[in-house]
Order: sequence, then C-alpha cells, then structure tokens
Amino acid sequence: MTAQLNGKRVAFLVTDGFEQVELTGPRDALVKAGAQVQILGEKAGEVRGWNHDKPADSFKVDATFDDAQGTSYDAVVLPGGVQNSDTIRLIAGAQNLVKQHASAGKPLAVICHGGWLLISCDLIKGKRLTSFKTLQDDIRNAGGHWVDEEVVVDGNLISSRQPDDIPAFNEQLIKALS
Repeated sequence: MTAQLNGKRVAFLVTDGFEQVELTGPRDALVKAGAQVQILGEKAGEVRGWNHDKPADSFKVDATFDDAQGTSYDAVVLPGGVQNSDTIRLIAGAQNLVKQHASAGKPLAVICHGGWLLISCDLIKGKRLTSFKTLQDDIRNAGGHWVDEEVVVDGNLISSRQPDDIPAFNEQLIKALS
C-alpha cells in the first residue's frame, strides 16, 4: 500500500458498539497512506468500540452526523458491529450523509454488518456486494446480489465480510482513493 492519499478526507460513521478493529484497521492504513480521517457520530463527545461482544476503547467524535456534509469527504467508511449497525441505520443524520455521499459517486466502503445502513438508505438495489453472512437475506430482499468473497467492488461501493478481510478491504479502499 504505497499510494499517497495526501489531501484526501475520509469519514467513519459510527455509534457506540461498532466493531473496533473495523474502524482502527482501515483508519490506520489510510493515515499511513496520508489521508485525513474523521470519526463522525450522532452526538459530540466519544463513541465506544467493541471487540466482538465486549466493550473496548472510546474514541473522540470529530463531528456529528448533522454537522458534517457527506459531499465534503472523498470516502465514507461504515464499520460493522451488530449494535452499531442496528442503531445507525435508523438515524436520519447518518442516512442523509450516506445518501449525499453516494449521490456524489465517491467511494462508499462497508464492512460486516455496515451494509444495514445502505439497505435502510435504499442504496443496494442491483449492486453486487458482500457482508457478514447473516446479512445475505436482508441484502437479497433489498434487491442486492450477495456474494461470499473477502472484498467486492461494484462501482463506488466497496464491501467486505469480516475483520479477517480487512487487509484486502484496505487495499481496495486505498486504490479507490488513489
């Protein structure tokens, strides 16, 4: 991953309960490549990650969903985590950001359960994507074509299944931003 992403801005949209490594893995790779990363949350303060089913670290929220503009980022990343993904999909500010960003045709990257927000935003119809295996019925029912692959790129959409796939996910995300 030698691509230089100087000047590129990437937003991670999360609520409490996100899968921590699905934020830190891509974030660290993006920062190493020169990108500026911001964590966006529903409210100011901090959000707490999880390591599978156990609370983990807290992270500073750089801006709220309502304060940020989806079109001001070069990419948006949606980490998974069941609790986070089930909560964030109902937040109007998160939905608005994702819809704005998607309409600009910029990279939109999701891992694991992160696809639930795309389903709630009606953004996967006709798209080929992957996710954690438990989302496959939801994706198919929303008109998407689910496949079991470590990373899938369909236009501006980059999707990945789980933490083990983060290296391949990072590679595709950085490639899309280069």
